[in-house]
Amino acid sequence: MDIERLDLNLLATLDVLLAERNVTRAARRLAISQPALSTRLARLRAVLGDPLLLPGPRGMIPTERALALHKPLRAALDAVRDVVAVASRFDPMTASATVTIVASDYVQYAVLFDLVRHLRDVAPGIRVAWRSAAQRSGLELFEQGDADLYLTIPDDIPDGLRQTPLFDETYVLIARAGHPEVQGSPGLDLFCRLDHILVSPAGGGFAGATDIALAAMGRERRVVLSVPGFLMVPEIVARSDMVAIVPRRIVAARRLPLAVLQPPLAVPGFTIAMAWHDRTAMHPLYRWMRETIVSVVRRASGDDGKRFHGTL
Repeated sequence: MDIERLDLNLLATLDVLLAERNVTRAARRLAISQPALSTRLARLRAVLGDPLLLPGPRGMIPTERALALHKPLRAALDAVRDVVAVASRFDPMTASATVTIVASDYVQYAVLFDLVRHLRDVAPGIRVAWRSAAQRSGLELFEQGDADLYLTIPDDIPDGLRQTPLFDETYVLIARAGHPEVQGSPGLDLFCRLDHILVSPAGGGFAGATDIALAAMGRERRVVLSVPGFLMVPEIVARSDMVAIVPRRIVAARRLPLAVLQPPLAVPGFTIAMAWHDRTAMHPLYRWMRETIVSVVRRASGDDGKRFHGTL
């Protein structure tokens, strides 16, 4: 193999092709035409003496040689990027970059609004690609270049990723203002009689943490509507006689005719953490972004910073 015939553009092309396994998507990510990408792939095949990617029913299938190259190639490219980045002074006001953050709709609502407003003021050239949490593992998202940051509960963060807690969340009960039966926080009997909305991220579920807590007391509630995400729940509650248990941050900033009440039973809250891969640990852009998210969340939460620890 003549290594002198390889350059960073070719190696970066191979990295993207192995991540996407689709010529159209790879060309779009690289900002080149499909014919130009095909030319680069042909050069890679000639230099490495291997077809690398073969046509398949759902895209391209990497050869064993290509699979063996992928992880060390990604590590080598990340090392080069870090060397260049560390040697460069990072100025958020002049920086131009896209940061991909993976999170659920709830976390997007709880964090994204404040973050984007802050970025417009201090880093106008930084774009945020906010992606919904996928079924793939967090580690796979990072290794395939589909995530720079992952905001989720700590239990969903796999080994191999760095993390720090961001905030603790609690649940509240919401009902529409003027609800004919709900006048202040309801007792347990009324709570169980009301029509409830439940959020089931996987879809179609009618039981959750509240129902587990009720079952331990020998009680059950009436769940009449199951939805896949939190964002529409306050709107539905505000226009109906249904009630819902939701994270406090979902309703804190909304101007809806809602009564925000204490549930008549203890419903365990949760923690949201931020995770990242070693490949961006020392990169000035991503380090600055992690520090910025912590700062934005801290201000929104009125937190004194004691929850945050470790190296970002």
